[in-house]
Amino acid sequence: MFSLSAARQKTGFSTPALATIALLGAMLLWSSSFIALKIAFRGYHPQVVIFGRMLVASLCFLLVAPRLARGLRYRKGDYKLILFMVVCEPCLYFLFEAEAVVNTTASQAGVVTAILPILTMTAAALFLKEKVASTAWIGAGVALGGVCWLTLTSNPSSDAPNPMLGNFLEFLAMVCATGYTISLKHLAARYSPFFLTALQAFAGTVFYFPLLFLPSTTIPDTFHLQSGLAILYLGAVITLGAYGLFNFALQKVPANKASSYVNLIPVFSVVLGWLVLGETLSAVQICATFVILAGVWFAQK
Repeated sequence: MFSLSAARQKTGFSTPALATIALLGAMLLWSSSFIALKIAFRGYHPQVVIFGRMLVASLCFLLVAPRLARGLRYRKGDYKLILFMVVCEPCLYFLFEAEAVVNTTASQAGVVTAILPILTMTAAALFLKEKVASTAWIGAGVALGGVCWLTLTSNPSSDAPNPMLGNFLEFLAMVCATGYTISLKHLAARYSPFFLTALQAFAGTVFYFPLLFLPSTTIPDTFHLQSGLAILYLGAVITLGAYGLFNFALQKVPANKASSYVNLIPVFSVVLGWLVLGETLSAVQICATFVILAGVWFAQK
């Protein structure tokens, strides 16, 4: 398994520097996931895509299962946190995000993710009794207002038939991501980041398999190359790469600092959406995006 001390010796990077690099890589990969989902949904039903993503990731983890289990020490009672973590993400998170990307653009879905640090701050204040400055609450209100502004100024299109619904569902996905981040922070102190990522993949595979048999799910009868490659990318690169990097970094830095890097996802998503899918934001939507980022920055200052 990857050795942090060996990496420091070979690269010369300190632990904080490695954590920063890991977080930057995770945010770039997560940003590209919105693009990959859009491409995958062109050929396959959302439930098929998410199940395929979880299955690919699970198969990848099975190749290194003995190494993942090595040195594992379960602590009594951790099953509650583990269960809560996997229910939040990937189970509910991907239900919301899949439908969000179907109804809105990849760029707008990426912008809405900027609200995650605000939700993490709120959860820490409510459940961990952390003190939050009044200026932080003002910034949170500004950011939330920006998300509402972005949503209300979105017009339906062939690629985004219901952007208001899509942006709201992405907001709900961020609520789930908040629960995931808080629970993961506790678990990451005792378990390997790759073990926790593997748990997510296996839990997601089990959760989404029955959903394939719902009447609303369309089982594919033909193979679509681009969509199939997008599912492989989501499972092998995003699930393993992004979650592995984020979970590794969360062992080294506080949860609120790690979640602050989510602010980069809107920037990466808009750029990738423009480069790959040809998506654009209107002038008003660009203003709303800056309001969201400004509110998040002010809240964290």
